[in-house]
Amino acid sequence: MVFQENFLHLVWKYQYFEKTQLTTTDQVPLEIKKIGYHNFHEGPDFFESHIQLDAVAYFGNVEIHLRSSDWNNHHHQHDERYESVILHVVYEHDHEIFHPDGTRIPTLELKGKIYLDVLRNYEKLLNGPNHILCSDSLPETSTIIKFSMLEKALVERFGQKSKLITQLLEDNKGDWEETTYQWLFYSFGFKTNSAAMLELAKCTPYRILKKHAPNVGIIESILLGQADLLGTDIPDEYTSFLLKEYDFYARKYRFDSGLYPSSWKFMGVRPGNFPTVRIAQVASILSNTPNLFSSIINPQNDTTSIKQIFNYGISDYWRHHYRPGKMSKKVLGKTLSSQSIYLLSINFIVPLWYVYGQYVDDNTWQEKCFDLLQEMEAEQNYIIKRFRQIQWHPENAYDSQGMIGLHNNYCLQKKCLECKIGQNLLRPVKK
Repeated sequence: MVFQENFLHLVWKYQYFEKTQLTTTDQVPLEIKKIGYHNFHEGPDFFESHIQLDAVAYFGNVEIHLRSSDWNNHHHQHDERYESVILHVVYEHDHEIFHPDGTRIPTLELKGKIYLDVLRNYEKLLNGPNHILCSDSLPETSTIIKFSMLEKALVERFGQKSKLITQLLEDNKGDWEETTYQWLFYSFGFKTNSAAMLELAKCTPYRILKKHAPNVGIIESILLGQADLLGTDIPDEYTSFLLKEYDFYARKYRFDSGLYPSSWKFMGVRPGNFPTVRIAQVASILSNTPNLFSSIINPQNDTTSIKQIFNYGISDYWRHHYRPGKMSKKVLGKTLSSQSIYLLSINFIVPLWYVYGQYVDDNTWQEKCFDLLQEMEAEQNYIIKRFRQIQWHPENAYDSQGMIGLHNNYCLQKKCLECKIGQNLLRPVKK
């Protein structure tokens, strides 16, 4: 049977093997007093373990490998961090291992000792027929374990999203206003144009746009000009106005070079999600919300007030033009769609609250994130559809966000042994 080293970590951690009359590979009686705590960083796999070899107590660390020879293959013999290893746990013992001073490292071979139930459960888990490997066994898992794993996956998803915000905050030297502004642009890229939208925000300082907050036309001209999206062979009256305004303000503020038309993705993008339209929508928000950060970081914010932040309409021009100077066949809605506001609440508001709570060391902001997600409906996408097909139905956005994190970071990567659900399904049958 083929398995990974992390399987042996779990076998050791939960002692899923026969321990009666346990001996090392050189037949020294072995008694495990304390397994130690799992180390997920560099160095031995388990710290502060306690074993007894032929009535002699040993305190130190435990290292785990598939084969004994992996010790030398991983160059542990030259790493002083492994000098404190008191026991080498392996599936198969194929080579004697020694400390630098020449003393042999006691080795426990697990081959033939692991509970058969555990091996069978592991094989069944990793050979699941669907994208979600545990789908056939999922009904056996208690609700509390599934909820606990969703919470873990959700917090990890927050952590992943918060990395970019934290980096932006560091680059902006702790300026939350500028960071919120840049994060807004990134979020309005809706994945396809997120990177380009962020670059647009970085090359167009927020302090400049705030000076022109009441005049959405000037904000549009600066942003679309910096985005290099005003080019047209036959400009109409409004496009001509935008071009003149941008030319004036570009010279006045001495803008650094902006983006190129090739930076933006139009192919395969619905017209309502064209970068020109999204920029016009952001310009409307900035025009009506001169103090962006304080509007978002407001303890009184709820689902109703959040909708109002994004509920400012774009001008009639952008309802009839997806590109400057070119009439569109369909008329765009005046305000953001409810689906767009929903996604912005999840992907813009919630991560920002989460990071801010960490920054000021106030857990109430993290609680607000959870509360807001629990008030919102579950998402509808192909990932959530997969969970519904195996009869795991999300009740709200809290569940669906957790499912997305679980699917992407565990299921797709087959990290079943790091998942609480997978660990639960691995357990031997109680006798």
